[in-house]
Amino acid sequence: MINSLSSSFASPLRKFSCLAAVLALTGTAPALAADAKSDVAVKTNYIDASVTLDDGIKSNAALAANCMAEGKRWLERNRADAAKEFKASPDLFRDNRAWSFERNYSRTSVVDGRYVSVVRTDYAYTGGAHPNTDIDTILWDDSVGKRVSIRPFFKETADNGPTMKALRAAAIAAVKADKKARRIDDSGGTDWYKGIAPTLLKVGAVTLAASTEAGKSAGLEFHYPPYAVGPYVEGSFVVVVPWQTFKPYLSPQGAALFAGSPVRDASKQDK
Repeated sequence: MINSLSSSFASPLRKFSCLAAVLALTGTAPALAADAKSDVAVKTNYIDASVTLDDGIKSNAALAANCMAEGKRWLERNRADAAKEFKASPDLFRDNRAWSFERNYSRTSVVDGRYVSVVRTDYAYTGGAHPNTDIDTILWDDSVGKRVSIRPFFKETADNGPTMKALRAAAIAAVKADKKARRIDDSGGTDWYKGIAPTLLKVGAVTLAASTEAGKSAGLEFHYPPYAVGPYVEGSFVVVVPWQTFKPYLSPQGAALFAGSPVRDASKQDK
């Protein structure tokens, strides 16, 4: 798994949905419950938050349990932070202005019958001009029932090593191409790419791209949210680096995993 940021193109005025009301326990933290849309939610006079798993994740009991446990911990941390701030600065919450949080887990591909790619998207609004988006990705190995890294797919993944430098260059080139397709002026925008570093943890949030060849991955899909590679108004970027680009760096395990051409989900098409 690579920790970082991303998602599909986001509107600055995106509204937070899937937020359910639950009763607070007298003298204790509010209970968690689900509503018709979210899988677990909490609502008080200082927080309105939810966690949602898509059907692809729910169909995998072990993965669903893992994501939900993480989601509940995230929900509780935000509840505790909001409660503390509500006590210290109640004026920030006047006129029913509760902090809003939404976490969504979405399955994007299943490769070799075992590797499940998940995109975790967080939306948060605690005041200010617009909500914030944070993205991370999960690579789940069904054969061992846990989260794993893409590291074994490459011969080496040292910081600033040849593999990571190649992936960084390819990811930036893909973003630039996407900006050109969107008719976004990227002149003088090199500073935006300084956050993409040639390390496993900072090159970008990555999933295994779906392929035209069954059971294979067509490459690496990088997810960058607003502010990651451009101004907020540009929204988010989801770009694919085809496997042929990094073929020389693949380990035998990785070489057996990649083939075919990328399949773009209609929901990810450039707007």
